[in-house]
Amino acid sequence: MKVKKQRIIFSYILLELVLLNLSMLAVVYLKSFFLTERKYELFLEEGYLKLSLIFNLSWILIVMLNGTQESFLRRPISNRVRELLINSFILLGISSTLILLTNLEEFPISILLGPIFVFSFLHLLTFQIVQRVVGKSGDKINFGAKLLVLGAGRSGKDVFDFTQRNRHLGYDVIGFLDDYYPGSNGINLLGRLKDLPEVLKTKPIDEIVIALPLDKNEKEVREAIEIADFHGVRVNIVPDYPEMLRDRYQAYNIGEMPVLQLKQTPLDRFHNFMLKKVFDTLFAAGVLIFFFPVFFVIGLLIKLDSKGPVFYKPTRKGQGGRPFKCYKFRSMYVDTSTNAGTKSTTKNDPRVTRIGRFIRKTNLDELPQFINVLLGNMSVVGPRPHRVNLNDELQNAVDKYMVRHYVKPGITGWAQVNGYRGPTETQEAIMGRVQHDLWYIENWSFWLDIKIIFLTVFGKKVHQNAF
Repeated sequence: MKVKKQRIIFSYILLELVLLNLSMLAVVYLKSFFLTERKYELFLEEGYLKLSLIFNLSWILIVMLNGTQESFLRRPISNRVRELLINSFILLGISSTLILLTNLEEFPISILLGPIFVFSFLHLLTFQIVQRVVGKSGDKINFGAKLLVLGAGRSGKDVFDFTQRNRHLGYDVIGFLDDYYPGSNGINLLGRLKDLPEVLKTKPIDEIVIALPLDKNEKEVREAIEIADFHGVRVNIVPDYPEMLRDRYQAYNIGEMPVLQLKQTPLDRFHNFMLKKVFDTLFAAGVLIFFFPVFFVIGLLIKLDSKGPVFYKPTRKGQGGRPFKCYKFRSMYVDTSTNAGTKSTTKNDPRVTRIGRFIRKTNLDELPQFINVLLGNMSVVGPRPHRVNLNDELQNAVDKYMVRHYVKPGITGWAQVNGYRGPTETQEAIMGRVQHDLWYIENWSFWLDIKIIFLTVFGKKVHQNAF
């Protein structure tokens, strides 16, 4: 799964460069029918090779930054279109910068945009064709690496199913060795684990995939690695932890130690994290500036309505379970009792002041939390922070509750816009809120945040339990 795969990926990159240069030639010769100026002739004579070199170097840089084409080809067509559009804009940016640095800025904009648009179209079309052709005839043209899988259990079958779905990636499982599972469902069982030396002698094996439970087969795995080394065959290990790896995970190294981090979320990706961070900062700053007069008026009304501070600053638990002071406009009479801040607000709660009822109903009491966003304690959108005592109770009562703390708490959230706001007195309300929060974390996108903000302002469900 290494050497031949690299050759395949290298072939795909060469194909992309061919398509890129064909796109440039197509645009250049198309424009030659309409332009006869001397300036354009100079471009053809002196500038084309430089511009071609810039485009090619730019695309190679993009490929190096984004990784191999393997992940690109595995994705659905909609994801490919989105990724290709992003890479096309990056290509335009890099090439434009290099053009300015090399004093080629005299070229018309169509010479920059035209090839990129044509390349994007040809790229999608060509790779769709390649994927289908190779998927159907890969065996006949000896396209991929011949794999032998040790272990016909769940992980071994997953390896086989993956290679069958993605023949264009160059993987071909020729058989399995296993001591317990019979051959079935299209699996070619070549023998038991002890037959590995004989199979390596008689079969054209490029690489071995070990898909055995490591805790139960440590001796067999070590022996298989030694036999593979003796025959000069590469070894790949697929961890057989099906129950633990049902969630998203990421493989990486800490020094020389391989690690699988479980429960990966979209916000673990750096570009998503930065996008949310920049949006939070700009949005929060804009709200605080725009609503500053409202802050002044609400603060004055709170002081006139009852004694006490303008702001209420309860302790909440944020990302990673770290406590922070959550800013809100005070909407209740000051309570100095020992259990203050541990009881949920109820309908017609006598603790709520007159101005408090209004600002709670209109969500204006939450406005100061944009200060928390600028301080980095909260996000505009995320799971709502709960009271500390409620947080501790739900941590013990609800499975995976603390996964909510993988991300920053939000001023509004997916649970709130779906009607899960207010007291969590029933098991249904608790589970509904937690499940919506976990769904948001696992399915985050920038446009989902925009949707939640829109529903917070204009949706009906978000105001159902506001009191």
